[in-house]
Amino acid sequence: MRDADYDLIKLDVTRAGVAIVTLHRPEVHNAFNAELIAELTDVFAMISDQPGIRMMILRGEGKSFSAGADLEWMKIAATHTREDNETDALRLAEMLQRLYEMPQMTLALVQGAAMGGGAGLIAACDVAIAMANTQFRFSEVRLGLTPATISPFVIEAIGPRWARALFVTGESFDAAYAHKIGLVQYVAQTADEMAELEEHVARLVFAAAPGAVADSKRLVRDFAGKPIDREVSHKTARRIAARRTSDEGKEGVNAFLEKREPSWKN
Repeated sequence: MRDADYDLIKLDVTRAGVAIVTLHRPEVHNAFNAELIAELTDVFAMISDQPGIRMMILRGEGKSFSAGADLEWMKIAATHTREDNETDALRLAEMLQRLYEMPQMTLALVQGAAMGGGAGLIAACDVAIAMANTQFRFSEVRLGLTPATISPFVIEAIGPRWARALFVTGESFDAAYAHKIGLVQYVAQTADEMAELEEHVARLVFAAAPGAVADSKRLVRDFAGKPIDREVSHKTARRIAARRTSDEGKEGVNAFLEKREPSWKN
């Protein structure tokens, strides 16, 4: 993995193959600006290209995970043309798309506040653990805006009914509510409990074959919302046939039959 020099994020990679990406703007609650979006886009692309990395953890330094858009950045955007704003928004959408399409399992660790685009980051991850007192909000309508760029990821995560309700009201909600609607999978009462849940998820990831993880993520992307017809049946049959005849598939089945650990757990 090439050396990375970032100003607004931190990147640490463990020997076991876990990449930890930390939003590093605690003085503004890790709010987005153009530079932070560019750095996240770069690091997500770089991690995606590393087969030795099995898992990516995304977290925010300080009191909050992310408060969404930076106020100074929003002031500048208000002076731009519609075309400039579209280019700006597309960069955010592309960053979220890179996160969403990463082949590795992605885990968000959330505390403090996750507003707007910060909640969008969570929706684009595979799994999220939130501290119980975390506050979430899609507050764009209060500013005369809409959560357009994050909406595909949020709608997939929580469904159109919940998304519509929260988008149009801008209502604040806590981690229990976020768990209820599917934005987060786990809620921690204490820092120790969050660490235990993080280890639990990591153990699950490292018990799974990395190629199978990437293919399973692709299954959801490719078949969500599709009618269950003969075409889909044929496509899914081809997918499992490819897995059964892959090196990972053969190793996994043989390890099970031989009552031993598969190679990816060694």
